[in-house]
Amino acid sequence: MLSKSSLTAPGKGERKDQVFNLPLPTVVEGRDATGRSFQEKTVLFYISHQGASFNMANSITLGSKLKLIIDLPPSLSDDQDLKLVINGKVVLVEANQSQYSRQRVSLRFENKYFIKADG
Repeated sequence: MLSKSSLTAPGKGERKDQVFNLPLPTVVEGRDATGRSFQEKTVLFYISHQGASFNMANSITLGSKLKLIIDLPPSLSDDQDLKLVINGKVVLVEANQSQYSRQRVSLRFENKYFIKADG
């Protein structure tokens, strides 16, 4: 059985040529469903100019604000260790049947991103 809740999932009406399907290592920061701060490593499986999707073990609620810190591939960053940092709001949470202890989360970006050097 698939459990799903959504505000408005990213990707509705966006152009397909603006979607990137790259497994990008990412750190997610925010507050869980109980209000406690957390930091969790994951891998993005979808990103576009409007949002991103990934799996998480921490329980979160719709509307939660999260920060993504995404490792940029060396080929895109002239072999520098650069991070893309962007904030967003949770718009979709669904059970992930292939990983019982994790949930699939979709985030809609809320602001402009910035890129920082790691270190």
